[in-house]
Amino acid sequence: MTAALLTPQEMGQADCLTIEGGLPGLDLMERAGSAVAGMAAKHAPASGRIHILCGPGNNGGDGFVAARLLAEKGYDVRVDLLTSPSGLKGDAAAAFAAMTLPFEILTSGDQLIGNIADRFAGADVIVDALFGAGLDRPLSGPAAELVEAVNGSNAAILAVDLPSGINGATGEIMGSAIEAHATVTFFLKKPGHLLFPGRGLCGSITVAQIGIETGVLDTIGPATFENKPDLWLASWPRPAVNGHKYSKGHAVVFSGPTARTGAARLSAMAALRTGAGLVTLASPPDAMMVNASHLTAVMLKKVSGPEAIPELLSDPRLNAVLIGPGYGIGEATKTAVEAIVAKGRSLVLDADALTSFSENPQKLFDLIKENGSPVILTPHDGEFMRLFPDLADRKKLGRAREAARRSGATVVLKGPDTVIAAPDGRAAINCNAPPFLATAGSGDVLAGVAVGLLAQGVPAFEAACQAVWLHGEAGLAAGPGLIAEDLPAALREPLRHLWTSLA
Repeated sequence: MTAALLTPQEMGQADCLTIEGGLPGLDLMERAGSAVAGMAAKHAPASGRIHILCGPGNNGGDGFVAARLLAEKGYDVRVDLLTSPSGLKGDAAAAFAAMTLPFEILTSGDQLIGNIADRFAGADVIVDALFGAGLDRPLSGPAAELVEAVNGSNAAILAVDLPSGINGATGEIMGSAIEAHATVTFFLKKPGHLLFPGRGLCGSITVAQIGIETGVLDTIGPATFENKPDLWLASWPRPAVNGHKYSKGHAVVFSGPTARTGAARLSAMAALRTGAGLVTLASPPDAMMVNASHLTAVMLKKVSGPEAIPELLSDPRLNAVLIGPGYGIGEATKTAVEAIVAKGRSLVLDADALTSFSENPQKLFDLIKENGSPVILTPHDGEFMRLFPDLADRKKLGRAREAARRSGATVVLKGPDTVIAAPDGRAAINCNAPPFLATAGSGDVLAGVAVGLLAQGVPAFEAACQAVWLHGEAGLAAGPGLIAEDLPAALREPLRHLWTSLA
C-alpha cells in the first residue's frame, strides 16, 4: 500500500494515464459511482430516501451512476442538479443519459428555486456529488446557499471525493463547504483530506479502488505523502544482532540552567527510549545536581558553556545533538548552535535554539547549508513565523516546503496536522496525533525522539517522519490525561508494534 497523496491535478493525470492504458473513462466513472452507491446504502435504511446532488463535472457523473444503482436496489432516490443537464459533457453526459430517473434542477439563473431546506426534510442520506477535489474557486451564490441547506439538514451527508468547497490541494475552505459525515474518494487520498480545516469536514474517509494501477505513480512522481509506516519503514533502524550500544548511536541533549532542566530531561529520556544506544545530557555546572537527581540510564556531562562544545564533540561517537528545549534565548545559544554545526553532527534544533535566530534567521540557514550535515527544525507556528515571517500568507503545506528549501533543513511544522518537509520538495502530512498531546513538554519529547533516530543513522526526513508518527502513537497509547512525563514510557507500545511488523 502506498502512502502517496495526489493533488487534484495529479489525480487528473492518473485518470488520463489509466484511460490511455485502455480502461475507458466511463468504466472509471461506473466503478466510482458503484463505490458511492455502496457507501450511501450503508448510511440509509432499506428503501430509505437518498438525495443525490450532482454538479456539472465528473463528480456529478459519479453521482448519476450512484443514483441509478441505488434506484435499482429499491431506494427512494431523488436526483438534484445544480444546473441544466444541457451543460454536461463527456462521460458525465453519458452517465446522465444512462440514469433515466426523474430529476430536479435546483437553480434558475443565479437563484435557487423554492425552499431547499424543505426539500431535504425527511431525507435519510444526502450525497454531495457537486464539485469534489477539483474545485478551484470559492463557492458563492446558489452553490453556497445549497451547501448551507445541506449542512442544516438532519440527513447523513456523504461526500464524493472531497466535501464540496474544500480545496483538494490545501484543505482550505473556499467560501463555504459541505460538512460530511463520511467521504468516499478514489485511488488515493488528497492533501485536502488530511490538512485542516478540510480534514475536520470529511468525516470518516473510505478510499475506493476503481481500476487505477499504482504503476501510474512512476510517471506522476508524487511528492506529498501521508505520514505512516508505509512511507518510511524501509529506513527504520534495525540493530545488528551482534551490535553493541555504540553501534546504535550516541545522542547528546543540551540542558538549560537549574530552573529550566526538565525539558532537556524529557528529550533525553525520549531519545533513549527510541533506541539510541547512549544518551548524554550536557549540563551547565549549576544544573548538575538537579539533573543528576533525576537521571539513571541517561549519562551526565558538565559543559560550562559554548566554548566547551568543541571538546565535548571531539569524540566522534557522539553523532547526534539536540539543543533548544529549556536552553535559553540569546547570543550564548546562537554561539552554541554555531559550535555544534561546525562539528558536523546530525542536529535537531527546537524551541529556544530557533527563537535565538529570529532576528537573523538567514545566518542560521547559511550555517546549515555550508555544513551540509542533517538538520531537523521543529517549530510550532509561533517559532516558525519568527524564522519565516514572509510566509504567513501561504497555506501550511506550501509554507513548510518553502521553509525547508530556504533553510536547507528538514522542517517539522507542528500542529494537529503536522507537516514534515524536506529541502528536496518531499512533504508528509501527519494525522495520528490526539488532541491531548497539546500539553507542556510534549514537543520536547518529540525533539528527543527525532535526535534518537538521527543517532541511529536514519536520514533526516525519514527520522522526522518517524518521530512525528511515534509521538502521535505514544499519545494515543497514553490516552486522555497524559502529561509529557508519560510519553517516553508510552513509546514502548508503538515501538513494539513496529518490531512485530518487521518480524
